Amino acid sequence: VQLQASGGGLVQAGGSLTLSCAASGRTFSGYIMGWFSQAPGKEREFVAVISGNAARTWYGDALGGRFTISRDNSKNTVYLQMNSLKSEDTAVYYCASGRSPSIVPGDFDSWGQGTLVTVSS
Repeated sequence: VQLQASGGGLVQAGGSLTLSCAASGRTFSGYIMGWFSQAPGKEREFVAVISGNAARTWYGDALGGRFTISRDNSKNTVYLQMNSLKSEDTAVYYCASGRSPSIVPGDFDSWGQGTLVTVSS
C-alpha cells in the first residue's frame, strides 16, 4: 500500500490540527494503521495505532488523551486529531501500515512521506 500524509503546518500552543493519510490499494481495511512522530535529533516515536475495522485503538503513554486516531475505510484514509498542542509536539508525523498492532516502527512495512507539525509557544 502507498501512503500520502497531509495536514501539517504551523499552529500555536493550545491549538488543534488534524492530519490525514490517504492510502492506495483495495484492501485498506485489512491493514493496521499507525502514526509516529520524529522530532529533530530524536528517534521515531509511537503516537497511535488503529485496527483495520477501527474497533481498537492504542496511544502513546505521554499523549494524555490529547490525540485521537480514526479511519474511514470507505475513503482509504486514516486521521490523527491533535488537540491542546504543545511545543514538544513539534515533529514530522508519519503514517504507516502494517499487519499486526505494534508500537515498534520496524513492524510497519509501508510509510508515508511525513508531514511537519510546528507548534509555536
